[in-house]
Formats: sequence, C-alpha cells, structure tokens
Amino acid sequence: MGLGIDPSVAITALIVVILVVPMDCQRPQLVNIGAVFAFDSVIGRAAKVALEAAVSDVNNDKSFLKETELRLLMEDSACNVFRGSFGAFELLEKEVVAMIGPISSSVAHTISDIAKGLHFPLVSFAATDPTLSALQFPFFLRTTPNDAHQMSALVDLINFYGWKEVISVYSDDELGRNGVSALDDELYKKRSRISYKVPLSVHSDEKFLTNALNKSKSIGPRVYILHFGPDPLLRIFDIAQKLQMMTHEYVWLATDWLSVTLDSLSDKGTLKRLEGVVGLRQHIPESVKMEHFTHKLQSNRSMNAYALHAYDTVWMIAHGIEELLNEGINITFSYSEKLLHARGTKLHLEKIKFFNSGELLLEKLLKVNFTGIAGQVQFGSGRNIIGCDYEIINVNKTDVHTVGFWSKNGGFSVVAPKTRHSQKKTSFVSDEKLGDITWPGGGREKPRGWVIADSADPLKIVVPRRVSFVEFVTEEKNSSHRIQGFCIDVFIEALKFVPYSVPYIFEPFGNGHSSPNYNHLIQMVTDGVYDAAVGDIAIVPSRSKLVDFSQPYASTGLVVVIPANDDNATWIFLRPFTSRLWCVVLVSFLVIAVVIWILEHRINEDFRGPPRRQLSTMLLFSFSTLFKRNQEDTISNLARLVMIVWLFLLMVLTASYTANLTSILTVQQLPSAITGIDSLRASEVPIGYQAGTFTLEYLTYSLGMARSRLVPLDSTEEYEKALKLGPTNWGGVAAIVDELPYIELFLAERTGFKIVGEPFMHRGWGFAFKRDSPLAIDMSTAILKLSETRKLQEIRKKWLCKTNCAGKSNWNPEPNQLHLKSFKGLYLVCIAITVSAFLVFVLRMIRQFVRYRRMERISSMPRASWSASPTLRLRELVFDFVEFVDEKEEAIKRMFRRSDDSNNNPSHVGEVQADTEVPRN
Repeated sequence: MGLGIDPSVAITALIVVILVVPMDCQRPQLVNIGAVFAFDSVIGRAAKVALEAAVSDVNNDKSFLKETELRLLMEDSACNVFRGSFGAFELLEKEVVAMIGPISSSVAHTISDIAKGLHFPLVSFAATDPTLSALQFPFFLRTTPNDAHQMSALVDLINFYGWKEVISVYSDDELGRNGVSALDDELYKKRSRISYKVPLSVHSDEKFLTNALNKSKSIGPRVYILHFGPDPLLRIFDIAQKLQMMTHEYVWLATDWLSVTLDSLSDKGTLKRLEGVVGLRQHIPESVKMEHFTHKLQSNRSMNAYALHAYDTVWMIAHGIEELLNEGINITFSYSEKLLHARGTKLHLEKIKFFNSGELLLEKLLKVNFTGIAGQVQFGSGRNIIGCDYEIINVNKTDVHTVGFWSKNGGFSVVAPKTRHSQKKTSFVSDEKLGDITWPGGGREKPRGWVIADSADPLKIVVPRRVSFVEFVTEEKNSSHRIQGFCIDVFIEALKFVPYSVPYIFEPFGNGHSSPNYNHLIQMVTDGVYDAAVGDIAIVPSRSKLVDFSQPYASTGLVVVIPANDDNATWIFLRPFTSRLWCVVLVSFLVIAVVIWILEHRINEDFRGPPRRQLSTMLLFSFSTLFKRNQEDTISNLARLVMIVWLFLLMVLTASYTANLTSILTVQQLPSAITGIDSLRASEVPIGYQAGTFTLEYLTYSLGMARSRLVPLDSTEEYEKALKLGPTNWGGVAAIVDELPYIELFLAERTGFKIVGEPFMHRGWGFAFKRDSPLAIDMSTAILKLSETRKLQEIRKKWLCKTNCAGKSNWNPEPNQLHLKSFKGLYLVCIAITVSAFLVFVLRMIRQFVRYRRMERISSMPRASWSASPTLRLRELVFDFVEFVDEKEEAIKRMFRRSDDSNNNPSHVGEVQADTEVPRN
C-alpha cells in the first residue's frame, strides 16, 4: 500500500529546500568581537589602543580572513562588577562571537559565569587571579600568565637571597587574596612562610594605611611583598618613607603591577621615593613584529606587557575564526530559551542572542599556536598561556634598570632567556646570579631581611633550673638569682660573633626541687611562650620537628655506667697492650731473631751448626733478651748496633707494660656481666636514668625496654646510692644510662665506677629557637666561629675540669690500654737502623760474591753443571750466592788473600788454581 503525493507539491517542496538551506558556507562580511574592561585605568588606557591597532592590522592583512571584516565592540566596566556584567549583556545583544576582557579579576569571575551559561569564549589579557580555573569556568581563557606563575618567580628570588619569612601587603579583593594564597603555597615548598598579612582596601585612606604598616613594624621580618593592581599614586611608598621603612633594614619586593605603573609614569621624579624597590616585569623578547608595533605606536609611550597581550588576543581570536570558517561553519546566532522566560522585565534579557558555534570556536582557540609580539601564543594545562619569563627590575633614584632574568626552568641569570637557551647548547651555565642591586637606603649589601626585638621587647629565653649537674646551667640560690653555667657561657660568647645586637632576658624554668622535663621546655618554645631555649638540650628527632636547633656546641652520646668490680682476672695480664700492639711485639721478636742470625751466621760459631740448632739458638737469643744476658755474644758491629736499639725499645715496652698492669690491677678488679648496652638490653636488671631527659624516651621507644625496669634519678648522690645498692635491693640499679658529659662529671667526683662498652646514640647539644627563626642560622655560624678559637676549650675547662678533665671527647672502654701509636716513633727508629744494617750486610755480601765469581773465571776451570738456559743459569747463580753467604767469613777472606798473593807471586798460580773451590766447613 503506497502513499499518494501530488508531484507538483513535491517539486515545490524541493525548490523551497534548495532556496532556504545553503549548500555551502558563506563567509560573512562582518564578524563582531566584544571587549569589556576598565577604559580609564593604567592597563585599560594602553590596552584600548592595542586592541584597536590589532583589529586594524587584522583587517589590513588581506591574506587573513579574506573578505570578512573583524569589528571590535567595546564596553567600559569601570572595574565594577555590575557595570561589567551589564556591559557584557550589551555586547551579547550585538551578536559577538567572543569577548575580550575584563582586566579586574572580580569582574572576570562574574562574566566567566555568564560565558559558561551562554557558551561563548571569554579571553582575558589581564585577569591574573589563579582561582579562575578551567574546571569552574570552562569558557574562560587567559593570554597572560596567572599570579601563581609570577609568585613562583618571586619566591625563587626570596630563596635566592636566603630570606625565610615575609610580610605580604595586598589588595583585599580576589586579585590580592588569591594571589597571596598562591604566594603562601610557593613559600611552603621552600620551607618559608608569610609571618604577617596586611590586607588593604582600594578605598583605604592614609590613616588606615599608616596604622597597618606601623603595626607590621613590630613583627621581626623586614621583607615586604606588595601585590595590588597598578597604582599611579604609589601611596604605599610615601607612607613607608614617613614611617622610616625605606632604610637599609627593609626589603620591598613587588609583583609586576609596579613595572606596569612605572611604564605609565611620565614624571621620573617619582623614582626618588622608590629607591631600592625590586620588582618583576614580564619579559618581552625582541622581534621584528615588536619593532614594527613600537614604531607604529611610538606616540603612545605607556605601552605595557598587558597591552601587548591584548594585541595578541585579537589575533588569536582571528585565528580561531579563520579555522572555523575554513571548515565551513556558519556564523549564526540564536535566542536563549533560558532568557526567553525573562520577557517583560526591564532588562530585556530576551533580546540577547548567543553564538551557536561557541564551543567549536573554543576548541579552535585552544589549538592556536603562533608567535605574537609578546611571545609564543599557545595554551597549556589550565587553559593558561604557556611560559613567560620575567625581568628583575631595580629602582634607583633616577632610573629603573634590569638586574637579571628569571625563567621557570633556568632560574636566575644576567643573560636574557633566549640568549641563555642558545648558549646552553655550546657552554655550561653554572650558578644562578643577578646583577648588583641598590637596596633601600642606597646600599649594595644584601639586607638581613629581619630584625631581633629591640631593648623594649627583648628575646625571652627559657633556661632549665637544674638541681643536679649545676655546672652546665642553673640559677644561683642567692639574692642575685643569676643564670650561669657552661651552656650559658657558650651562648654569651657565641652571641659576640653574631653581627648585630640581640637583646635578651633569661627566664628559668623548673620548681627548684627537681630538674625540669626538657620536652615541656621545648613545647613552650613551640607554643610561642618563649622565643628560644638555652641549656644542655639534646638534639633529637622528636624535638627537631617542633623547633629549629643551632649547630651543636657539644658532642654527646649515651653511655653505660656500672660499679668498677672485676672478679675475672684470668687474662688481665694481656690488658696493658692492645691486641694490635701484642702482635707487633711478637713479630718484632721474630724479626730481630732473623736479622741477628743473618748478621752473625758467617762469623759467629754460636750461630752455626745443624739447622735445628740454629733455629733454636735464633729464637732463644731473641726472646731471652727480655729476662737476662744472652749466652751467645754478638761479634758483628752491625749486629751490636741493632741490639742496642732493640734493647732500648724493649726496655721502654717492659717499663710501660709493668706500669700499666700495675694500674689495671689497682683500678680494675672484678668485671661485671654487663659489657654494654646490648647485654644490658638483653637482661632484666633495673636501669637508672636522669629524670627529665630524652633517655627515657629512647630506652622505651627505640630500644623497647619495659618502663618498669627504668628508675628515674635526679642527682649524682642518687646515682652513687643506686649503683652501690645494686639490682637486688630496693631502689638500686645494675647500671645507669646517661649522656657522656654528665657521666664524665660524675666519674670525676666519685670513684668506684666505670663506663663499659662504646658510646651509642650519638647526639649533640644545641640552642633551640622557634620554627624558621633566622637567629638559628646566625647562631650556628657563630658557634662554628667560636669553635675555631680556644674560647670553647677555656669555658669547658672553667666549668667541667675543676676536679678532673678527660682529654678526649670519645670514651675508650679500656682507658689504660697502650696502643701502637704510643711507640710509633721508637719503632720507626728501630726499623730504620735494622733495615740499614741489613742492607749494608747484603751489599757487602754482593761485593764479595762478585769478587769470588771473577776469581772463578780467572782460574779457567770448566763447570760441568753450567747450563745454557738463561732461566737455569739465573737459578744456579742464586743458589751459588746462597751457598756463598752460608760459608764462614774467615774462609772467604783466606781465599781472597791467596788470590792477592798469587797476583804478586806468579809461582803460586798453580796452587791457587788448585784451591779455587771454596772450602766447605
């Protein structure tokens, strides 16, 4: 069954379709783009000129957009959210495909929401608020870097000069608040921070600004970060000058708003009040396009980086429109169904049309990649333009000059980024550097960037009020209540090396009846109750997380102390010497035995005979030198010389051994089963520790000892009593674990105790400061300088060596043992003389052997055993030399005398030839 359709109706319908529906894209003669921004602003005045110039250049380029003309429609937002939104709706009524602007980040947030709802691209060349993200505002693009990028440059500059704390002064709006938030994030990555924030309203009067800046002076940091919109009046610096804040103590760093403001000023006399200010300026690379643009607008001297980005923005949108038209997309507009419901209101929102291909145009814009006058125009993640380098500018009294450049990957350099990149291919650029900077006050020396509290508000330093080991730190119990001790003297002497005055007061902490808990003391510094802590404070990981420590001024370590009782004296006779020294002594006896035998064997009958007899004689001769005069006499002068040195060395060794063994038998008696921390850990005996120190935490958490085994002790008297009671009595301990300085002081005052094992848990004592305090760094440098002088040793001698003072900082578990180095010089002399004597003997033997071989050749007696092989001949020669050396000296000399007589009396030749063979004994 078919449908009956009149042929005339079908033909008419086909004609209508052909006439109404276009078969291809028809390029429009005119395309509108809108721009909404503040006309009467530093950036707006320059941007308006740049936008108009860009539209003119696009339309004059006939190879671009062909017969389509680009028209720019502009509305003034006056930096007002309401006027900006109203201007955006005005432009949308005029059928714009995209919108440029705004400058204000506050206005940008609102218009970005409108762009999101009506699906048209919004491209800003000056709204730098980093919270204008692609996730929240998908139709918002930015042809200028956001504030997070320039904050990264600013933080690198802060880190370059070593400052750790800053004060931020910013406008209390989206631009300022969100920019400072990005600054805070970047500072955190470098372990720095904003210590104080000064938000300022755009409408703040001079009184409000004065009070805000004056209040910030009471804070320690002197590095100020300024982040506003461009301010032609530069009021902040006028007020800072009145408050004496433009001196050598202060640092003023500004984001790129300062360079934009300075570029717009015609009166250079303003620079006098900005002397020493350092700021950022977007780096615009030199190019032919930039030269043409500058020449074209040479009458307008207020051009800035944002105006150049505005120029590139027009070209970027033109590129997107060109791509859209080339793909056959028509430029069409429609009414919004959402806004049609607003019909009848006085706003007439139903008249607003939106671009049907807004999403397609957005895709084309995101793929744009060309070189503009401000640099490369290409979008990356977050729909922000890729890359932007900065110039570091410095203001002096008469000019603004560039002291260096910053790039994200290259850091700081005095060479422009493009030139630097080309140089990296052929040479190596080493450290980052900047040119000389004139700081506030006119000086070239880098400001410290912070100040210590003045005498009216000195540093509050907490010190422990110790009741034991008061030599380290305590408060005098008299009317003066003066704080004194080893740690206090070190701190006072180190302060002399700090290059500025540090007013301070000591405040003791503790009840005076027991030593305080040092963890509580550190916590009070962390909480800000005190500015620092000085005393015998061990640097341990748990405390380093809360405060900053200075360089250690004393090395410490935990040691184990037990009663000095030793009931196992089986091998005590070996203790005077170390094992290495015993080995050297034994080898010395053997070497002397061999050397004396070699020197005496040819001339001394006592050292000749069967091999077994010679070996026993050699060993007995050497070892008997310890006890009595030898039965065998030495005849050789070389042997006598060696014996003189050996007997002297032996005398010194014997006397040292006797003295040391006597000392050990006197001092050390019965050894304990506890030999160190490992044996103590494996046992179950009670252990004493000093109350209030980190020892308890280490023994329980690090070594896993039961807290029930640990007995807190407060004084040296309690130490002695607990050790004497022993582990079997109530209140007694088998050993005490404490830091080495305390134990050295304890052993210097009391006898009958000893240290066993090696020190462990090596740590140091340092001064504690609040987190990120610059004084911690300066005090560390001061302590290093102090350690290079003798003052530290003098302080130690004054407080810790009243009774006895150990010469070594490292503990030796056998303090009376003698080491090889104790006899190093004497051994070197003995070795030198012995080797010299041996060499003289060998040279004399070689001389005699050569004479003997010459006599053999003269005798012309054939040798049946002489081999033709060089190897065998060498072996026979060695064997002959050994046999020659084994002969008696007297027989050799007799043979040489006969040879001399035969040369003088030829009648004896036959007799000599018959006697050429050396007689064997």
